[in-house]
Amino acid sequence: MQQQATQAYQQTAKISASPIELEAQLLTKAASKLIHIQKNWVGSEKELYPALTYNRKLWSVFLSSVATEDNLLPKEIKENIANLGLFVLNHSMRVQTAPSAQKLDVLININREVAAGLRAKTPKG
Repeated sequence: MQQQATQAYQQTAKISASPIELEAQLLTKAASKLIHIQKNWVGSEKELYPALTYNRKLWSVFLSSVATEDNLLPKEIKENIANLGLFVLNHSMRVQTAPSAQKLDVLININREVAAGLRAKTPKG
């Protein structure tokens, strides 16, 4: 019963969250997955690839979003997001090719910083 209530709350929270807050939540989730792997490096090899894939998919969506003509962000911000996204995709491939717990720091920090920036722009209400 408790689990069903928790799931219902999470679904409602997802629906009622603003798109910016949802993006921040997804970035935080990706960072959390990577942190878990980093802290439990030995024995977490099976979790690394799915976590990197999740992060790459998330950043691929961001890249696609800033590439659309109807995206209203200023050109400079779109370019910054695109450059950051390309860096994340490339670094993720480097981590996957030569796994290292230390290499995850970059991805974790980027996700955390971007999520914090998004939350700072989310209207409080």
